[in-house]
Amino acid sequence: MAEITIQTNRSQEILDITRQVNAALPTTLSTGVCHLFCPHTTAGITVNENADPDVKHDLLVKLDQLVPTREDFYRHAEGNSAAHLKASMLGFSLALPVRDGRLDLGTWQGVYFCEFDGPRRRHLKIFWQAADS
Repeated sequence: MAEITIQTNRSQEILDITRQVNAALPTTLSTGVCHLFCPHTTAGITVNENADPDVKHDLLVKLDQLVPTREDFYRHAEGNSAAHLKASMLGFSLALPVRDGRLDLGTWQGVYFCEFDGPRRRHLKIFWQAADS
């Protein structure tokens, strides 16, 4: 198991963490599965296109349209209900294939950490399992 720290800088942002995840994988892992877990209720993780930065922008815009950040909509007293909902919509865990010691993603794919209640210092737990286990 490994854990990486992610410092977010805005109230809502999407960060490509593919390099950090690959760097956390052990050099002895050739083929297997990488499990990612985000232990936060107002942040999530997803896989999406990493070639065009407009994809991240579009995701944030659409999520804001679907789940507006308006306190009068929600009962949760902390004022961050929209962040909880967005994180739940994206999810808190991923299982990704590993080949040749790296994430075996599609050509245009990257792993994204999605912040909805920042800026904050966040953590991501990384577990792996070899294919022969």
